[in-house]
Amino acid sequence: MAPPPTLALIDTADGLELQLGGGWTVGSGIPPPGPVLDRLATAPPHALGFDCQALTDWDSLLLAFLLKILNACEAHGIEARCEGLPPGVRGMLALARAVPERQDTQRPPPETGFLAGLGRAALDAYAETLGLLDFLGQATLAVGRGLRGKARFRGVDLVDLLVECGPHAVPIVSLISFLVGMILAFVGAVQLRMFGAQVFIADLVGLGMAREMGAMMTAIIMAGRTGAAYAAQLGSMQANDEIDALKTTGFPPMEFLVLPRLVALMLALPLLCLYSDFMGILGGAVVASSLFDVSYAEFLNQIENRLLVGDFMTGISKSVVFGLLVGIAGCMRGLQCGRNSTEVGLATTSAVVTGIVYIVVADAVLTLVITTLKLSL
Repeated sequence: MAPPPTLALIDTADGLELQLGGGWTVGSGIPPPGPVLDRLATAPPHALGFDCQALTDWDSLLLAFLLKILNACEAHGIEARCEGLPPGVRGMLALARAVPERQDTQRPPPETGFLAGLGRAALDAYAETLGLLDFLGQATLAVGRGLRGKARFRGVDLVDLLVECGPHAVPIVSLISFLVGMILAFVGAVQLRMFGAQVFIADLVGLGMAREMGAMMTAIIMAGRTGAAYAAQLGSMQANDEIDALKTTGFPPMEFLVLPRLVALMLALPLLCLYSDFMGILGGAVVASSLFDVSYAEFLNQIENRLLVGDFMTGISKSVVFGLLVGIAGCMRGLQCGRNSTEVGLATTSAVVTGIVYIVVADAVLTLVITTLKLSL
């Protein structure tokens, strides 16, 4: 059994010496630091030394005791000479004092009220706009270097990204597009059946998929699938300082990471959109033939007579823009991610929401522009 802890203050020629002995462990009944602190405050010595030759055992209680003594020495301008402490104690004290104690761990509550909320919303919108413009500027420069053949990225990365956002996305695109085509056919047929015009289900499904739903649904699927993956990948690299390492070694992240992802989405989305159009039309044909007495031959003949190449090109041209917007949303949120795992999750969520908002707004603008151009011709 360790001897009980002892504490003694000895005046020396150089100041004051604190002698520690026995076992300073939990349950040993260590002396309180009050008398030592009072002595340091009332008659501060020039220096305080330590003598631990009689110290047998110690744990965190000794460290807590010594921290109070050292803080008092610092407050009263007393030189603390820690050479007499055991090496392990000195090391633990250095670690304990390396990071200062946080004085206030709670954030002040935000101001409430309509004007305060309006102000915060305006500042957030301003910061969001600046971040978007900065990203677009850097992305434009990277695309310019890519067109001149000077962008630095690996061709194998582009191929892998094309496979990931192209063939690997076919199953989910097939399922969603087929079901959307069935829904369009069923909703339209309920009304057309009242007039005996079930054959025009083909017009509704064909035009809806070719001009709007094929491109939009494919883009939304890719925003939730690929855009979120891009944000998570780049966000994890940001949290692990891998992007800083790329910058240090001379590889611009905008060229090495962002550019191949944008190119992959812009190449894959038109092909997926065209495939989605045909799957949606197939879903509409299944509903029309099985529920509303429209044969497959009648359905396909009506599609052939009604749909033009321009209808498909309208959706395909939109899908190119949508692919660019999904890539921008995912990569931008990934590069804006913070340095911890929580921020990675927030960046992923934000990438999906931002991508869908961009898609819907862009679709409304493009539809208005295309309709206006058609009417003016």
